[in-house]
Formats: sequence, C-alpha cells, structure tokens
Amino acid sequence: MKFTISRTMYLDALQKVQNVVPARSTLQILSNVLVEADQNGLTLTTTDLDISVKCKVEAVVEEAGETTMPIRRLVGIVRELSDGNIDIDVDESDVATVQSGSSFFKIVGMPKRDFPPVPVADGSVFFRMESGVFREMLRKTSYAVSTDETRRILTGVLLSFRDGKLTVVSTDGRRLALVEHEVEFPPEMERDIVLPPKSVNELMHVIADEGDLRIYAQGTQAVFEFGDTVVSTKLIDGTYPNYRQVIPAEYEQRVTIGREELLTALRRVCVVTTDKSNATKMTFADNTLTIVTHTPEVGEARETIPVKYAGPETTVTFNPEYVMDPLRNLDTDEIYFDLGKGHAPAMIKCDIPFLYVLMPLRLGA
Repeated sequence: MKFTISRTMYLDALQKVQNVVPARSTLQILSNVLVEADQNGLTLTTTDLDISVKCKVEAVVEEAGETTMPIRRLVGIVRELSDGNIDIDVDESDVATVQSGSSFFKIVGMPKRDFPPVPVADGSVFFRMESGVFREMLRKTSYAVSTDETRRILTGVLLSFRDGKLTVVSTDGRRLALVEHEVEFPPEMERDIVLPPKSVNELMHVIADEGDLRIYAQGTQAVFEFGDTVVSTKLIDGTYPNYRQVIPAEYEQRVTIGREELLTALRRVCVVTTDKSNATKMTFADNTLTIVTHTPEVGEARETIPVKYAGPETTVTFNPEYVMDPLRNLDTDEIYFDLGKGHAPAMIKCDIPFLYVLMPLRLGA
C-alpha cells in the first residue's frame, strides 16, 4: 500500500475516529486504526467492539491495500509534522514508513485480518433528518441520563420514532429532559431504540453542523451515516420506562425568566455549596426571584433577579446543578418555569418543542 495525503486532512480524519479507541484493552488490535486505500482514497476505521467509527478522506493512492496502525502513535507523529503532504508506504509485513519533508518515521502495524468486523447499514429501516438538528437534540437531553449501572436502560438516551416525529428522552429518575422534531417515515417503521452514553458522546463529537443524516435501526445495532463518516453502535437492550406518565398534565403558576440571568445567578450562589449540601431555595414573589443557598460549614449566598410572575409567594427547593443543566444547553433568551402544588414536579419549557421535568427537594431532607 502506498499513498500521499495532505497532513491537515489526515490529522482531521484521524482525530475524528480516535475517540472510540480504548485507553487500555486486552486486545492490542483495538488500539489500532484500520487504514484501507483504493482508487477512491482512504477509509479509516476504529472500534472498541461496542461502537465503531469509519471515515473517508481524500488521498492520492499509488498502490491499493490495507493495514492497521497504532492510532495514538500515528496521531502523535502527524500532529508534529509540518503542513504539506505526507507519503506513506506500507510493506507486506505491515511496517509503514512515513515521510514528510525531512522527517522520517517507521511504524510497526498489524494485518487487517486481526481487525474485528464492523457493522454496516443493511438499508432495511432508516430515518433521515438534518445532522445538526439531531446533534442539538442529543445536546439538549443527554445530560439527564443516569449513572447508576444497576438500571442500565436509564444510562442511555431514548430515540422514539413515533407519530411522525423523533422524541429524544433521558432521565435519571429525579429529572427528565425531552425534545421533539418532526421526521417523515411510514407508520410501520415506528420503533424505540436506546443509545449507550459513549455512543451519544461520540455522535455529538463527530456529527457535522449541516448535512443529511441517515439513521439505520437494525436489531441490536444502529448505524448513523453523515457525509463521509459512519458511526455504528450496539444498543442498550430492554424496555424504556413510560416517561409520559411523569410529565405533569397541568401547572399552578408560570414564571417567565431570562435564561442567562437565571444561570448566572445560580452559578454565583453555588460558590458556597458542597457535595453534601447543595440545596438551593428559590422564592417567587411580585415579579422577583430570590435564590438562597445556605451551607452551615461554608456560608450563605443570596441573589435576586427580576422575573415575570404575579402569583402568590412560592418557595421551592432544588438541586441547583439540575436547574443549570438545561439552561447551559438551551439557546433561547427566556424560559418558562412551571410550578405545581406542594412537592409536585416543576417544569422548564421554552419556545421550542422541549421540556424538562424536575423533582423538588423536600425541606429538611
């Protein structure tokens, strides 16, 4: 195998597929990137057996072939080279020579036959949407997943293709984030799939802002195709809980708040919180929100911001991090804070098909 490639393009492609490579593995081949060269250029593939990333990149191929190379060492070399073209020649023993200007390296690789097979789209069931829209849907929800492996289904993000729309949901049992987007597909294609957290993070990392995205749902796997990149992943097995039943059907009071103002105020009062004491009181009264955090061993903080609210004085206690999470990932200027009776869940909404359900903390708990 012999090819010439732009250093910038090669580095970009390698960095796109690098993240899934495990830091440590009992299988040495999983530390390598599969490099395949033909008349159409290069195809780079990495996998950890659960998730795989494949990326195509332009190159001038003098001699077709394939090999695998240790990706972190290869990225380290390419990153340090000067801009320009890189010439790579791989012999029959999978030893690659890398030349660029006055720089010369040899890298010992492994044969392609040792590389595990990677799932491909079978074309049976697929959904199409804008890649940037899908990435934003993951960003607006994925922070609410559970970290408790005893309920593995909740560590993933639900993609529910039903009623002519995609609903993306995550919950850890204490809060729930949901966002929807219309997607065209026939009723017989309706289904739910649950993406593992690593796959969600990888998709948010590699999906482009613009372009066409195809999502293939096939048994225990899902395949995502966009541009010159393909991500395939195992799915979390199991039935996702009925999330609709925890969404309040109505609310008592609605408060309109500037998103950035609320986020800034919460960040300030959190300076005096600790891991063991992070309850924050939010009191709504007369177009004013007062936020108070009191930690006996640290101190107290208080912030007051203007809001649109004309109801009775109401005090609710929340984990401030849980309130800030959606605020960090929304882009709207204002949010609606919907309050229920007593210890009923609160909701954060905005002028897009998004909602966030949050359970208040019980005083003295």
